[in-house]
Amino acid sequence: MQFEVIRPFDGSVYGTIPATPAAEVPAAIARARQAQVAWADVPPSERAQVFTRLARLVFAERDRILDVIQAETGKSRLSAFEEVMDAGRGVRVFASRSPRLLRPVRRGGAIPLLTRTFEHHRPVGVVGIINPWNYPFNLPATDSAQALLAGNAVIFKPDSQTPFTALLLAELLEAAGLPDGLFQVLPGSGAELGPAMVAGVDHLMFTGSTSVGRQLAVACAERLIGFSGELGGKNPLLVLADANVPAAVAGTVRAAFANTGQVCVGIERAYVVGEVYDEFVAQLVRSTVGLRLGAGYDWQTDVGSLASAKQFAAVTAHVEDAIAKGATVLAGGRARPDLGPLMYEPTILTDVTEEMTLCREETFGPVLALYRVESEEAAIRAANDTRYGLNASIWSAHGEAIAGRIKAGTVNINEGFAATWGSHAAPMGGMGESGMGRRHGSHGLFKYTEPQTVSRQRLHPIAPPQNVGNETYANVMTTAIRLLNRLGG
Repeated sequence: MQFEVIRPFDGSVYGTIPATPAAEVPAAIARARQAQVAWADVPPSERAQVFTRLARLVFAERDRILDVIQAETGKSRLSAFEEVMDAGRGVRVFASRSPRLLRPVRRGGAIPLLTRTFEHHRPVGVVGIINPWNYPFNLPATDSAQALLAGNAVIFKPDSQTPFTALLLAELLEAAGLPDGLFQVLPGSGAELGPAMVAGVDHLMFTGSTSVGRQLAVACAERLIGFSGELGGKNPLLVLADANVPAAVAGTVRAAFANTGQVCVGIERAYVVGEVYDEFVAQLVRSTVGLRLGAGYDWQTDVGSLASAKQFAAVTAHVEDAIAKGATVLAGGRARPDLGPLMYEPTILTDVTEEMTLCREETFGPVLALYRVESEEAAIRAANDTRYGLNASIWSAHGEAIAGRIKAGTVNINEGFAATWGSHAAPMGGMGESGMGRRHGSHGLFKYTEPQTVSRQRLHPIAPPQNVGNETYANVMTTAIRLLNRLGG
């Protein structure tokens, strides 16, 4: 069975590709497991060399990667480049850090001088990764890099809309020197392949909706295997009284409309305090209306196409529902079929109320709900009034002072989302219904490992010596442990 990949720019067929039958998944996992045994024995420093080469190849093949990403997703060339930039930098950071992080670490032993204890991180085995369509290159590149650097094999299922980007990544990994069988791409239906992957892998990494993530987490729990997921979000942006308004406007435009609003950590709701509201809104509308829409491979376009007819329909429904229920359109609010079949203008709405679908549900498109609030405290309360907790943005001279009060896995000060996302040495992930586990940083590496403690006892066992009574032993050990406790050991 084959399926078609459609160009969002014009609705034409980009290519066809065979769908992987679910029955073939166990064999793929078996191949991965066989390859992983030898890969786990490769020193971490040598594994890292593969990904140092991959980082170079990403930039060497930049334009080819951009073309494929754009063909499958319809995003602007700049948005596609942001994927390449993030992948090339992230992979290099992980490669440089992983050998040190994976070294055995000496820990305090049970008995000083007699017990020698080390903490190790062993690979889990075969990691399954299920990826969405919105970032088809940088997400699998960085997630797979950490799994492979930890000594695992990867079974990768791309979204059915973006299989060719995944196959290009596989080509680059092979060119970088990754041994055969360690990264396998399985195009096809998530509904069919997901259960088969869960049934055989040792850890599952999923990026996508909260509803699907919850189902996969339950299935993983039944097998007692690890699960990590970056799930849905309804991310807030706060503009406080001491904000630099022009900077906040420019940052809000980027945060709300980058990748045509199809960004997991992008901003969908903005809370602006009354002191700067009018000035902010006037500038925001001007900047939004001035964005250049287009469907093509040039560098001049600011906002590209929505990625699919399904996504176009969802965005349209959210906006029409809001307008019908009393929302006010300050910018956009309409499709642009003259530019492309899935083009939709960047949209700003006010007077958004609870009965409107987009008030609390993720739109995942170029739509921003704008709210006036009377105080900083009101902005914080509104930002936290959600079941999600993925990302937040604060525009203020004292943003760091209130970041800890925001319920989100990442908080950006005077930036929308790029600052935390691009800090690859730090963890990234969500609170609440926005996910579990983290990508990036040491957390993103160690989640693909099993911690193992190895202790070697010397000279004498942890037991009463011969010819020493149990009570005498207990008294001696009580005195010794009291001393250790006083010394803080």
